[in-house]
Amino acid sequence: MSNGSGSMVSRRRLGIELRLLRERTGMSAADAADRLDDLSQTKISRLERGKVQRPRIGDVRALLELYGVTGDDSEALLDLTRGSRGRGWWNSYSDLLPSWFHGYVGLEAEAAELINFEPQLIPGLLQTEEYVRALAQTAPGIAADDVERQVKVRMLRQEALRREGPFKLWAIVDEAVIRRPFGGPAVMREQLEHLLEASTWPNVVLQVLPFDAGSHPAISGSFAVLGFPDASDTDVAYLDSHGGLFLDQASDVAWYRNLFDHLRARAADPDRTRDLVKKTAKEFT
Repeated sequence: MSNGSGSMVSRRRLGIELRLLRERTGMSAADAADRLDDLSQTKISRLERGKVQRPRIGDVRALLELYGVTGDDSEALLDLTRGSRGRGWWNSYSDLLPSWFHGYVGLEAEAAELINFEPQLIPGLLQTEEYVRALAQTAPGIAADDVERQVKVRMLRQEALRREGPFKLWAIVDEAVIRRPFGGPAVMREQLEHLLEASTWPNVVLQVLPFDAGSHPAISGSFAVLGFPDASDTDVAYLDSHGGLFLDQASDVAWYRNLFDHLRARAADPDRTRDLVKKTAKEFT
């Protein structure tokens, strides 16, 4: 796993495998729990949904034995369990990040591609330090040290765009995003100049959805869809406006991919987007 994190995606993959194995036996989670002394139905369900941060080898081994999995197949899943127990860099900032956002950062660190629509803010992976600082300072009573740690977290996340074999980012922002002056004119001018630079990177596509595009079906909030390099890892749609909602059913992910395609068709193309960003940057003088 990239960056040595190896946790969130591995937990999801392990959970999917455990659920499939259980279903092949014809057992429900309650049935499995009834046959095991140390595992409750709730614990089994949390394992299957990748919600147990550090799965116990003993728990997984007990389930595999119950499901009749032995030999190389068992060892492969136990190895996957060991890999899922790693801690990502973001765990050092757990006091700053909501618990549900840990999962998103973990998935982002493993992603091969990310599509993202933002109606209010510059996408996090494209924010400058001063823009992040201005956002953090809007929180009532936040300490100066915590502001700087917020900046550090955002900059660490952005390394994904510049690492060897970086993932691909396709971002669409509402025109309001490039006009809302977080931090004042100088901060916004620097931020927009950074957007212009990032839009020239080979792994980044940027589009602005202009005001004259009118109403659109994503007016209710931001969303992202993450894709992964291994075909066995299902794509995930993430809705920030719902307090961190993760969707990995194929129909849900397809719906948000289709929504993004709709926005992409309505938004200014990359060349016109750069013209809009340049023009707006000149207005912040």
